[in-house]
Amino acid sequence: MTFNSVRYTALTIAALSFYLGLGICNFGTAQTEVSASKWFENEQGKVRLISATRGVKNSKNIQLGLQFKLKDNWKIYWRTPGDAGYPPQLDWKNSSNLKQTLFTWPAPTRFQVLGFQTIGYKKEVVFPIVATVNNPERSVQLRLALNYLTCDDICIPIKTNLALNLPSDNGTPTEYLDLIRDFASRVPHEGSNDSLKILQVETAGEFKTIDKNVRKGFIRLVIESALPLINPDVFVEGPELAFFSLPQIKLGDDGKKAVMTIPVSEEGGTKIEHTSLRFTITDGQRSITENHLVSTGSLISQPSSHVQISLPFILGLALIGGIILNLMPCVLPVLSIKILGLVAHSGTTNTTIRMSFLASSLGILFSFLVIATGLIILKLTGSAVGWGIQFQEPWFIVSLTVIVSLFAYNLFGFFELNLPSWLGNLAGRPIITNELHQNFSVNFAAGSFATILATPCSAPFLGTAVGFALAGSLTEIYAVFAALGIGMALPYFLIALFPVLANWLPKPGVWMVRVKQLLGAALIATAVWLIMVLAVQSNISSATIISVLMIAIGGILFGKKYITGSWQKLATFSIFVFIFGAIFTPYYLTQRGSLDPHTRASDHWVAFAPERIAELVSNGKTVFMDVTAEWCITCYVNKVAVLNRGQIYEVLSKSGNVIAMKGDWTRPNQKIANYLKTFGRFGIPFNAVYGPKAKEGVVLPELLTTGIVRAGFRKASGDIIFSKK
Repeated sequence: MTFNSVRYTALTIAALSFYLGLGICNFGTAQTEVSASKWFENEQGKVRLISATRGVKNSKNIQLGLQFKLKDNWKIYWRTPGDAGYPPQLDWKNSSNLKQTLFTWPAPTRFQVLGFQTIGYKKEVVFPIVATVNNPERSVQLRLALNYLTCDDICIPIKTNLALNLPSDNGTPTEYLDLIRDFASRVPHEGSNDSLKILQVETAGEFKTIDKNVRKGFIRLVIESALPLINPDVFVEGPELAFFSLPQIKLGDDGKKAVMTIPVSEEGGTKIEHTSLRFTITDGQRSITENHLVSTGSLISQPSSHVQISLPFILGLALIGGIILNLMPCVLPVLSIKILGLVAHSGTTNTTIRMSFLASSLGILFSFLVIATGLIILKLTGSAVGWGIQFQEPWFIVSLTVIVSLFAYNLFGFFELNLPSWLGNLAGRPIITNELHQNFSVNFAAGSFATILATPCSAPFLGTAVGFALAGSLTEIYAVFAALGIGMALPYFLIALFPVLANWLPKPGVWMVRVKQLLGAALIATAVWLIMVLAVQSNISSATIISVLMIAIGGILFGKKYITGSWQKLATFSIFVFIFGAIFTPYYLTQRGSLDPHTRASDHWVAFAPERIAELVSNGKTVFMDVTAEWCITCYVNKVAVLNRGQIYEVLSKSGNVIAMKGDWTRPNQKIANYLKTFGRFGIPFNAVYGPKAKEGVVLPELLTTGIVRAGFRKASGDIIFSKK
């Protein structure tokens, strides 16, 4: 192609783009690409609107970002700017198919010039925005009228218009996904967490009257950190005529505690004592924000409706919860396979039975302690912790899918698992073909596998025990998780202690082939469920590819019996290639960022917004909260058995006085983690009912029945909900 032809083509495209832009958008600046508006530029910097997805694609919530890039020394302001300035002001009224927006603020920085304190951002900042559309099947036209102040030695107010059109037929992620996600992670967590917490808020001595309109004094704030503090700061928001100056910060000897003394000026009769103030604590990349009443020298105690319970009582609950885990649908197939292997070799000696079941018991106990260690590490780093949170990661879902599929193919007889001799020697027992239940390593691994499959199941008593543990000390965490492991391993321990119990099992026969096929089908169903979770967590393309790869692995394992020599080696190599390909597939075809962090609404369920509950209840509504996840089997059982059928479904879907609110924890969500923590819970399912008689919420058990839910409604709102039923 010649230079002239290239130039002609480029000019033609430019001309078409120009006229198309005129036709599509005559409001402010036209967009130059689907996923971002055109930059508005001036001498101080530039600003634009960006999107995490290229369209709506049937999603009610879209993740956006307002991106500022500022020249050196220029800044813009936080929601509370300090001694001068004002924050960005946004007006979306000219948009179409837009219901509402949620604008969030990353943790700010303090600036000090000539004794004046201002709070805001320099260089680059992206304000994460969740936009809710009216109709997810239609495109949305975003029209933002933006007014902001930028300052250096002088301050310049700026107004501009930004435009962005998002079609209805595309939901793929954009190149701005990671950028928006990065700044969303910098938005302060709601409420104290295990990494950073507020211990005490009080007035430091008496406030003194300077003149008839001004009083001055101090607030003392005590914070605690799981890690040594680096550069802590606090930003205070309160009544309009209360002004908070630069805090004086004194670190404790170990660097994990700080006392912050904040000078306060009260004007025009304003008094902050017994007033709710909002404190935002920052330290490096960590930040929290929390409301507190200012007291006079008293410790802050979070409101709680929970009864104080002792560690021995919790250990008892953990033991019972662990036992019940064996009956959950995710674990029962593994225990059944274990017993089936024992039946297959009815002549096995008592010593072998003891060794087999003791090894599985130790595998279970060891795995629970490993989980406890991992949660402790996450807790100390300030991350969200909870029972089953590893199911929020695609690599874990895919890895478990591979393991479950291989177990199923083994039960179907596609292949026999023969471990190498060196591994048998390490275990201290010989490898006996087709009698792997006699090998310590294999049985230890079987116990570990059962524990992994147990983690998406939340049994009765387990939630209370895990919540107590994760809110307590390191010793309490290990003690509770050890009790859970002992409870789950108890059936294995009993057979190991009393091998005579094995005599109660039926004699081997043809029925075992059918049972093996049935258990294999159960594991295939588990693999299908995991792939369905992946489809929601990542996307349909990833789930489809994983499905094809699992079927291909099964075909190769079945066909290996009929080939020899180099073809067998090629088949084995292909299986490993397919396994590694499956594990990495979600990260090449990911759509994770297109998921909004506040969870989507669906059917009669409204999106997770606990901050709205108090207002809804004050307006006479009853709110039913359901925190769930695609990987939570107990959640699914609750839906099928109670929430999606009969009288409860009628109340949740058709009663004008009941608001059904859903929080989806399929992926990591700090807002949901913080909400659960206010009830001392770290696992799901979680259900609570709020009403005029229970504004703090009535917490329901993990396993629901119609009677339990009805009782919850009565405690929260009396008999009015079911009065016409």
